[in-house]
Amino acid sequence: MSANNFWTAAPNLDPKRGFRFRVTVEGLHDGNIWYAKKADKPQISFTEASHNYLNHTYYWPARTEWNEVSITFVDPVDPHLAASMGDLIERAGYVIPAGTGKSTDFASVSKKGATDALKQIFIEQINEKGEFLEKWTLHNAWVKEITFGDLDYGSDDIIEMTMKFRYDWASFEPGGDGARGAGGSPELFTLGAD
Repeated sequence: MSANNFWTAAPNLDPKRGFRFRVTVEGLHDGNIWYAKKADKPQISFTEASHNYLNHTYYWPARTEWNEVSITFVDPVDPHLAASMGDLIERAGYVIPAGTGKSTDFASVSKKGATDALKQIFIEQINEKGEFLEKWTLHNAWVKEITFGDLDYGSDDIIEMTMKFRYDWASFEPGGDGARGAGGSPELFTLGAD
């Protein structure tokens, strides 16, 4: 039995805490998003294929899918997050239809434009010193949905905005002590990783 159990002995390391995280969206402002309030970690799921034989059913793993990630921000006014999100959507290729006189009136969002506008997204779980314990990178991410918040005369709450991202896959990089899992690779889901 390990003597490093944080619940029975004086801890050498704190366990991971839900409020210790950092979000970087390179396509917004300088990338460091200090006003991120909540962030989902990536989630992977596998579909299944089945085959029935007599009174038995046999299953095989099938397609892999990475689920959407939502990040909730507070709107700090400076920087003006709503304006920045609008700019991000325009850089992705969205234009309000203004007529049919120019070829740009027929422009639409493309995956290249949407991923280039965002650049990279990183979600880092950090320790008490601000050092990352795990780092998730969303690859080929694009904005699927933006919620600009709710207004209510009866509320004193700070306005929150939520962005939902779709991406092709996420890579994982552990940091800090014990970066290697139980005999596994220190990086997961990374191109070129063994």
